[in-house]
Formats: sequence, C-alpha cells, structure tokens
Amino acid sequence: MTKLSVNINKIATLRNARGGNNPDVIQTAKDCERFGAQGITVHPRPDERHITYDDVMGLKDVVTTEFNIEGYPDNRYMEIIEKVRPAQATLVPDGPDVLTSCAGWDTISHESKLQEILKQIKSWGVRTSVFVDPHLRMVEGAKKIGADRIELYTEPYASGYHSDRKSATEPYMIAAKRAKEIGLGLNAGHDLDLQNLKHLKENIPYLDEVSIGHALICDALYYGLENTIQMYLRKLQE
Repeated sequence: MTKLSVNINKIATLRNARGGNNPDVIQTAKDCERFGAQGITVHPRPDERHITYDDVMGLKDVVTTEFNIEGYPDNRYMEIIEKVRPAQATLVPDGPDVLTSCAGWDTISHESKLQEILKQIKSWGVRTSVFVDPHLRMVEGAKKIGADRIELYTEPYASGYHSDRKSATEPYMIAAKRAKEIGLGLNAGHDLDLQNLKHLKENIPYLDEVSIGHALICDALYYGLENTIQMYLRKLQE
C-alpha cells in the first residue's frame, strides 16, 4: 500500500497571511489524520514563511501517523530533527533563498557531506530519505551514502504528463526499479495531483509514500478537505 502524507505548508501560508491562528495548523493536521491521511509532512524553512519552528514543536506530540520533516540540512534543521525525532527526515537541496524545491540532490558530488548527515540522523532513530531526480547514478549514490529511502522529484513527470505520458513516466519507472533492486525504500512528491497520481501509482506499484500538499490544498478549496483526502486515497487504491 502506498501511504498518503499530506503536506500542510499551505495551511500555514494562509494563516501567516493574516496573522493569528486561523486556520489552525495543529488542528488541521489532526483533521487530516482523522480524514484518512497516513502521514503529515512539513517543511520548516528558516524564514518561516509557512511552517514555523513552534508549529513543528506543537505537532511533535499531536501527529499519530508518520511525521515527515523535510528541509535543507543546516544546523537549524538538524536541531529540529534531534528534538522532534520524527518518523522520517527528508533531505532536500534547496537553500533558504529558494521558493520551492526545484531539483534533487547530486548524491555523487555531495557524498561525504550527506553521508555524515545521514549517519547522525539515523543515530537518533529517524528514517532517512533523500530527494533525488530520476537518474540511476543519483539513486545508486543515495544507497552508497546510507539513505533508507529516496523521494523522487516528480515535477518533470507532472509537467510532461499531459503531452507525452509515456515519456514522462519512463525515467521514473527505471529509477524506481533500480531503487527496489538495491534495497531503497521509495517515496515521490512534487506537483502530484488528482490527474496524474493514479498513472504514476499504476506504473510504480511499490511506492511506499507520496507527499502531496499544494494541489491537495487547492482541491480542498472546491471539494472540502475530508472529501479531497479520500479522493487522493482512492487514486492510490484503484
């Protein structure tokens, strides 16, 4: 079964636009789980433009499914992971000036740095995942540095899905197959939505987890949060 982890960054973005605590990030996480989500994802950036440090600490004792904390592994991120000890830490290569994740790690050129970071995180009992593009060398590099899983960066898949579905999917199938062969767990995320999710799942049936935020929250404006989560779950189960 592929788990659905709901990224609640956009809930925090909406709250921060007005100040106060509406919508309530903590309550939203609890509701997402109640509505069927099997995980909660956050990405606490240094500028706190959405999820804040206090949000993460508040979620620490609330999330009862898998808590996944994404981020660039600077000192602040490592402090958060050590304090919270989430189910999973997902390392992404975007620095504080980047609007959103736009590429995977080069696991070859950053081998020694990532290896040390992953070793430290795993010593805290936290599963590790590394954000990578669907390239065999990057997948194999992730295994070499000691990652438990990879998260395939799916924006190129989403961009090409409507024009050439086969070509858009093929690199992901090849990368996923290699990950499975060498014993890496497999996650995916970025720009997955109700149109393209089912096709990805059908072609990579052994996906462990998908992390979806922006599209899911946008859909929830029309369909409601509970109904939207159920719609995404059905795409993974069909």
